[in-house]
Amino acid sequence: MVDAFIFDVDGVIVDSPHERAWGEALRDLMAVEWRNLRAAVRYSPELYTSDVYRLYVAGRPRADGAAALLAYFGIDDPHGARAALLCERKQRLIERLIERGEFRAYDDALRFLAAAKHCGAKLAAASSSKNANALLAGLDLLRLFDANVCGRDFAHGKPHPDIFLAAAEALGVEPDRCVVIEDAPNGVAAAKAGGMRCIGVARGEDAELLASAGADWVVGTLDDVDPADL
Repeated sequence: MVDAFIFDVDGVIVDSPHERAWGEALRDLMAVEWRNLRAAVRYSPELYTSDVYRLYVAGRPRADGAAALLAYFGIDDPHGARAALLCERKQRLIERLIERGEFRAYDDALRFLAAAKHCGAKLAAASSSKNANALLAGLDLLRLFDANVCGRDFAHGKPHPDIFLAAAEALGVEPDRCVVIEDAPNGVAAAKAGGMRCIGVARGEDAELLASAGADWVVGTLDDVDPADL
């Protein structure tokens, strides 16, 4: 029996501008501040794709995502200064996009949230993003959750299970009675490492990645899952 559902936010509940902000921040840095690196790295704007974002950035704490993105493109950063600048530039961009309201809730996620609430399940929001609370507040969704650990600092980010275990503890529910809803392989891995079942939401062409990470169910839309049946 499932007593609780734990939701990632970006890509699960909210169609957010995170992917766009990371791409634009890196593109601008490579065009100006880091233009002398272009001949020595594997980067070009068209190589930053949704798959790259989901594999190397989505679900990770901001600094970890920046470091992984730079490493993927072969951009040397032995002291972390470039990752820090990328984080700073990305955050400026995401804040502007959020202020302009350039995000929306996924309709299937809203229906799933309502159905889960109707079943009597407890709900938690658990995103590594420091911006997740602003997105949920902007959509008036924070009130739906019984616990919220979004944006908190943990000793280990996803794919470690710390954030999901904290959400389960805040709900007062044992991990094996929780189901995590995720859209990123790192998030799926974190859920499984915490002893939880996981629904992988493949909003792009990443169903195989989510399945390979260990998702118990992989769906293209949350309309394919009835919380009452779990």
